[in-house]
Amino acid sequence: MIDLYTWGTPNGIKVSIALEELGLPYTVHAVDIGKGVQKQPEFLRINPNGRIPAIIDRDAGDFPVFESGAILLYLAEKTGKLMPADPKGRSRVIQWLMFQMSGVGPMQGQANVFFRYFPEKLQPAIDRYQNETRRLYTVLDTRLKESEFLAGDYSIADIATWPWVRVHDWAGVSVDGLPHLQRWLEVIAKRPAVQRGLDVPFPQDRDKGADEERIKSAQSILQR
Repeated sequence: MIDLYTWGTPNGIKVSIALEELGLPYTVHAVDIGKGVQKQPEFLRINPNGRIPAIIDRDAGDFPVFESGAILLYLAEKTGKLMPADPKGRSRVIQWLMFQMSGVGPMQGQANVFFRYFPEKLQPAIDRYQNETRRLYTVLDTRLKESEFLAGDYSIADIATWPWVRVHDWAGVSVDGLPHLQRWLEVIAKRPAVQRGLDVPFPQDRDKGADEERIKSAQSILQR
């Protein structure tokens, strides 16, 4: 059994989607980041960095794992799914996973902050992060022109990246002119496990209105 500590942000959604895709039983613990629950001592014992998501693997002696990318790797290796076993295939998945962790997430996150929440409209900062996010999207589109999914077969690399790109408009970044990225977004959105994962820890409105409010809540915490 997995204990999942999460909230409805792109990083949180990654792990709930993975758990649904893998068919692993899990118990959800909603961590209300708007109320600072992630900074409480109880949660810091699981993740000393005070961020969601985190898990505890009860079947592995109550083993805690934090950082969304590390959680995805742990779950893939635990089950032998969503990542190839051969060295080259495994490396390909990890490369695209790291691309999301070091590029898409941080750059789009900063685009969110400066475009939506920063008290001053600093246009050079907005332009920098929106342009860099768009550039990263073009890298994804180029890759997806030659491959159905990022690392060949559907994998944790796709699961890590999709929750961020699906809310591109909240960062003010367009996916117009990126047909392969658009195709990928639509294909993954139709997966039943993805739809279930989106509703953790609470149901999300498919008009994205609720998604935007939850992302706003998450970004307000990042500014503290």
